[in-house]
Amino acid sequence: MKYDVSERLIWLNGELKHVNDAMINVLSPTSQFGLNVFEGIPCYYNGDTGKLYAYRLDDHYNRLIKSAKLLQIECPYSKDDMKKAFMDVIKANEYDENLSVRQTLFVEGFGSWGSEGPTGMFVAPIPRGKTSAEYNKKGLNVCISSYRRISEDNLSPRIKCGANYMNSRVGQREALRNGYDTCIFLNEFGKVSEGPGSCFFMIKDETVITPLLTDSVLESITRDSILKIAKNLGYKTVERTIDRTELYTADEAFLCGSAMELTPILSIDKNTLNNTSLKSISALLHSEYLDIARGKKEEYSDWITEIK
Repeated sequence: MKYDVSERLIWLNGELKHVNDAMINVLSPTSQFGLNVFEGIPCYYNGDTGKLYAYRLDDHYNRLIKSAKLLQIECPYSKDDMKKAFMDVIKANEYDENLSVRQTLFVEGFGSWGSEGPTGMFVAPIPRGKTSAEYNKKGLNVCISSYRRISEDNLSPRIKCGANYMNSRVGQREALRNGYDTCIFLNEFGKVSEGPGSCFFMIKDETVITPLLTDSVLESITRDSILKIAKNLGYKTVERTIDRTELYTADEAFLCGSAMELTPILSIDKNTLNNTSLKSISALLHSEYLDIARGKKEEYSDWITEIK
């Protein structure tokens, strides 16, 4: 990395700017109301080949465009525009390490929460080791949140927008106050949904199980990856509604996401899970995921994009 995090360059509305010079109007709808949609795009460095790869880049842009459509934000950028901005800022910072890259479409100007535009875009890379603490833990002690996950009837979890993460915030803050690392949300019907900014999996009798997308779950790219990886490794996978009490008797469980990767859950409401073995299914899936992201699995080559 050429620049320290506090001195790095970001891409904003067509220009590379020093992070401290990248300004957004404080009265803009994105500042006042969280009117934006975004992606956190993971990039992995392969030290053996000296190459940096973006993980499922087109899928991230497809979801970003879908989020903008569902939130009715104008999207003046094509996927090629988004990709060029992404590549330019990473190369300008001369990164040679694992990254998490925030790419955001935001409504600027002097409009209101009802505005559709004008829409700007920024791309801000950060080394993975500098991300939030919960994304760098080796295992998680979690609780079931007293807050419910947002639903299609109020603010769709299918939309990856800044405002949705206030729901994640209240659950996360509650968990931290009570001495846990993070939480698991239930949906409006009391069924298992997901974690703050992460999807939930459990393993029972060597079956990999995750809630349905219609159980107030983000259409997660990592979730989709884990399901496909598990199937290709020969494990049975099931997408179904999960009851709260099932969590306490799971063999293993983990949260996953672009920032979270795949992080094992050590306990749920102080009920300990058998999730510490390096031979666990969770550990095997995580190892396979990392090998794929670093370009070590030829059969998944269409999932990675080399940053040249």
